Amino acid sequence: MEGTNPVNKKLAVALSGGAVLVLALSGCSSDDSSEKLNAWAKEVCDAVQPQAKKIEAANAAIQKQTSDNSTPEDVQKTDSQAFKDMSDAYRAMGTAVSKAGAPDVEEGKAKQKNAVEELNSIASAYADLQKKVEGLETKDQAKFAEGLKDIATQLDQLSKTGSDALKKLEEGDVAKAMTQQKSCQAATTAPATQS
Repeated sequence: MEGTNPVNKKLAVALSGGAVLVLALSGCSSDDSSEKLNAWAKEVCDAVQPQAKKIEAANAAIQKQTSDNSTPEDVQKTDSQAFKDMSDAYRAMGTAVSKAGAPDVEEGKAKQKNAVEELNSIASAYADLQKKVEGLETKDQAKFAEGLKDIATQLDQLSKTGSDALKKLEEGDVAKAMTQQKSCQAATTAPATQS
Protein backbone atom coordinates (compact mmCIF):
# COMPACT_ATOMS: atom_id res chain seq x y z
CA MET A 1 0.00 0.00 0.00
CA GLU A 2 1.42 3.35 -1.01
CA GLY A 3 1.46 5.93 1.76
CA THR A 4 1.05 9.66 1.30
CA ASN A 5 4.80 10.34 1.24
CA PRO A 6 5.69 9.12 -2.30
CA VAL A 7 2.53 10.74 -3.64
CA ASN A 8 3.21 14.06 -1.93
CA LYS A 9 6.76 13.98 -3.30
CA LYS A 10 5.22 13.52 -6.76
CA LEU A 11 3.01 16.52 -5.95
CA ALA A 12 6.07 18.60 -5.04
CA VAL A 13 7.83 17.63 -8.27
CA ALA A 14 4.76 18.52 -10.31
CA LEU A 15 4.57 21.85 -8.50
CA SER A 16 8.11 22.74 -9.46
CA GLY A 17 6.87 22.93 -13.05
CA GLY A 18 4.49 25.67 -11.97
CA ALA A 19 7.41 27.74 -10.75
CA VAL A 20 8.65 27.84 -14.33
CA LEU A 21 5.58 29.87 -15.25
CA VAL A 22 6.54 32.54 -12.76
CA LEU A 23 10.04 32.74 -14.13
CA ALA A 24 8.58 33.13 -17.60
CA LEU A 25 7.66 36.62 -16.42
CA SER A 26 11.24 37.77 -16.69
CA GLY A 27 13.40 38.58 -19.68
CA CYS A 28 16.76 37.20 -20.70
CA SER A 29 18.63 39.86 -22.68
CA SER A 30 19.33 43.53 -22.26
CA ASP A 31 19.06 46.39 -24.68
CA ASP A 32 17.48 49.82 -24.85
CA SER A 33 13.71 49.94 -25.26
CA SER A 34 11.25 52.77 -25.44
CA GLU A 35 10.51 54.72 -22.27
CA LYS A 36 6.86 53.73 -22.50
CA LEU A 37 7.75 50.05 -22.69
CA ASN A 38 10.21 50.36 -19.81
CA ALA A 39 7.50 51.98 -17.66
CA TRP A 40 5.12 49.13 -18.58
CA ALA A 41 7.78 46.50 -17.76
CA LYS A 42 8.57 48.15 -14.41
CA GLU A 43 4.89 48.18 -13.43
CA VAL A 44 4.44 44.50 -14.34
CA CYS A 45 7.72 43.33 -12.80
CA ASP A 46 7.13 45.22 -9.55
CA ALA A 47 3.65 43.68 -9.22
CA VAL A 48 4.70 40.16 -10.23
CA GLN A 49 7.74 39.81 -7.96
CA PRO A 50 5.87 39.46 -4.64
CA GLN A 51 3.54 36.94 -6.32
CA ALA A 52 6.53 34.92 -7.54
CA LYS A 53 7.77 34.82 -3.93
CA LYS A 54 4.32 33.69 -2.76
CA ILE A 55 4.32 30.82 -5.28
CA GLU A 56 7.85 29.85 -4.27
CA ALA A 57 6.80 29.78 -0.60
CA ALA A 58 3.77 27.60 -1.45
CA ASN A 59 6.05 25.18 -3.34
CA ALA A 60 8.42 25.07 -0.38
CA ALA A 61 5.56 24.39 2.06
CA ILE A 62 4.36 21.39 0.04
CA GLN A 63 7.89 20.02 -0.27
CA LYS A 64 8.45 20.43 3.47
CA GLN A 65 5.29 18.42 4.11
CA THR A 66 6.59 15.42 2.15
CA SER A 67 8.23 13.79 5.17
CA ASP A 68 7.17 10.28 6.10
CA ASN A 69 5.69 11.33 9.42
CA SER A 70 3.23 13.84 7.95
CA THR A 71 -0.35 12.90 8.69
CA PRO A 72 -2.96 13.07 5.92
CA GLU A 73 -4.55 15.96 7.85
CA ASP A 74 -1.27 17.92 7.85
CA VAL A 75 -0.68 17.24 4.17
CA GLN A 76 -4.26 18.25 3.33
CA LYS A 77 -4.03 21.49 5.32
CA THR A 78 -0.65 22.45 3.82
CA ASP A 79 -1.61 21.57 0.24
CA SER A 80 -4.93 23.39 0.53
CA GLN A 81 -3.22 26.58 1.73
CA ALA A 82 -0.50 26.27 -0.92
CA PHE A 83 -3.04 25.88 -3.73
CA LYS A 84 -5.00 28.87 -2.39
CA ASP A 85 -1.83 30.98 -2.27
CA MET A 86 -0.92 29.94 -5.81
CA SER A 87 -4.39 30.68 -7.09
CA ASP A 88 -4.32 34.12 -5.44
CA ALA A 89 -0.83 34.81 -6.80
CA TYR A 90 -1.69 33.92 -10.40
CA ARG A 91 -4.90 35.95 -10.19
CA ALA A 92 -2.90 38.92 -8.84
CA MET A 93 -0.44 38.55 -11.73
CA GLY A 94 -3.35 38.56 -14.18
CA THR A 95 -4.66 41.73 -12.55
CA ALA A 96 -1.20 43.32 -12.72
CA VAL A 97 -0.80 42.58 -16.43
CA SER A 98 -4.35 43.78 -17.05
CA LYS A 99 -3.83 46.98 -15.05
CA ALA A 100 -0.54 47.77 -16.80
CA GLY A 101 -2.39 47.92 -20.10
CA ALA A 102 -1.06 46.68 -23.41
CA PRO A 103 2.70 46.88 -23.93
CA ASP A 104 3.81 49.30 -26.64
CA VAL A 105 4.64 46.57 -29.16
CA GLU A 106 3.06 45.03 -32.25
CA GLU A 107 -0.13 43.15 -31.28
CA GLY A 108 0.42 44.31 -27.69
CA LYS A 109 -3.30 44.39 -26.91
CA ALA A 110 -3.91 40.82 -28.08
CA LYS A 111 -0.79 39.52 -26.33
CA GLN A 112 -1.82 41.24 -23.08
CA LYS A 113 -5.40 39.91 -23.29
CA ASN A 114 -4.19 36.34 -23.92
CA ALA A 115 -1.68 36.48 -21.05
CA VAL A 116 -4.33 37.77 -18.62
CA GLU A 117 -6.73 34.99 -19.67
CA GLU A 118 -3.97 32.43 -19.24
CA LEU A 119 -3.00 33.67 -15.76
CA ASN A 120 -6.67 33.71 -14.67
CA SER A 121 -7.14 30.21 -16.05
CA ILE A 122 -4.12 28.95 -14.07
CA ALA A 123 -5.52 30.69 -10.96
CA SER A 124 -8.86 28.88 -11.46
CA ALA A 125 -7.09 25.54 -11.92
CA TYR A 126 -5.27 25.97 -8.58
CA ALA A 127 -8.54 26.97 -6.91
CA ASP A 128 -10.07 23.72 -8.23
CA LEU A 129 -7.13 21.73 -6.85
CA GLN A 130 -7.64 23.42 -3.50
CA LYS A 131 -11.29 22.27 -3.44
CA LYS A 132 -10.26 18.75 -4.44
CA VAL A 133 -7.59 18.41 -1.78
CA GLU A 134 -10.01 19.75 0.86
CA GLY A 135 -12.53 17.11 -0.22
CA LEU A 136 -10.15 14.17 0.27
CA GLU A 137 -10.89 11.57 2.93
CA THR A 138 -8.13 11.86 5.54
CA LYS A 139 -9.30 9.07 7.87
CA ASP A 140 -8.31 6.37 5.37
CA GLN A 141 -4.64 6.74 4.37
CA ALA A 142 -5.00 4.54 1.26
CA LYS A 143 -7.98 6.54 -0.02
CA PHE A 144 -6.17 9.78 0.77
CA ALA A 145 -3.04 8.64 -1.11
CA GLU A 146 -5.21 7.65 -4.07
CA GLY A 147 -6.86 11.07 -4.08
CA LEU A 148 -3.48 12.79 -3.85
CA LYS A 149 -2.30 10.76 -6.83
CA ASP A 150 -5.15 12.19 -8.94
CA ILE A 151 -4.29 15.70 -7.77
CA ALA A 152 -0.60 15.15 -8.59
CA THR A 153 -1.59 14.03 -12.10
CA GLN A 154 -3.71 17.15 -12.62
CA LEU A 155 -0.94 19.30 -11.21
CA ASP A 156 1.55 17.71 -13.57
CA GLN A 157 -0.72 18.51 -16.53
CA LEU A 158 -1.17 22.06 -15.24
CA SER A 159 2.58 22.57 -14.99
CA LYS A 160 3.00 21.45 -18.62
CA THR A 161 0.32 23.70 -20.02
CA GLY A 162 -0.20 27.31 -20.02
CA SER A 163 2.69 29.64 -20.45
CA ASP A 164 2.39 30.12 -24.22
CA ALA A 165 0.52 33.42 -24.04
CA LEU A 166 2.93 34.67 -21.38
CA LYS A 167 5.89 33.76 -23.59
CA LYS A 168 4.30 35.62 -26.51
CA LEU A 169 3.69 38.65 -24.31
CA GLU A 170 7.35 38.69 -23.30
CA GLU A 171 8.98 38.35 -26.69
CA GLY A 172 11.33 40.82 -28.31
CA ASP A 173 11.28 44.37 -26.99
CA VAL A 174 9.13 43.41 -23.99
CA ALA A 175 11.77 40.89 -22.89
CA LYS A 176 14.48 43.53 -23.29
CA ALA A 177 12.53 46.05 -21.23
CA MET A 178 11.79 43.47 -18.52
CA THR A 179 15.45 42.49 -18.08
CA GLN A 180 16.21 46.08 -17.21
CA GLN A 181 13.86 45.98 -14.23
CA LYS A 182 15.45 45.07 -10.89
CA SER A 183 12.30 43.27 -9.73
CA CYS A 184 12.31 40.98 -12.79
CA GLN A 185 16.01 40.28 -12.38
CA ALA A 186 15.28 39.27 -8.78
CA ALA A 187 12.59 36.87 -10.02
CA THR A 188 15.04 35.10 -12.33
CA THR A 189 17.60 34.51 -9.61
CA ALA A 190 15.06 32.60 -7.53
CA PRO A 191 16.34 29.06 -6.96
CA ALA A 192 14.68 26.33 -8.99
CA THR A 193 12.66 23.82 -7.00
CA GLN A 194 14.52 20.56 -6.50
CA SER A 195 12.84 17.36 -7.59
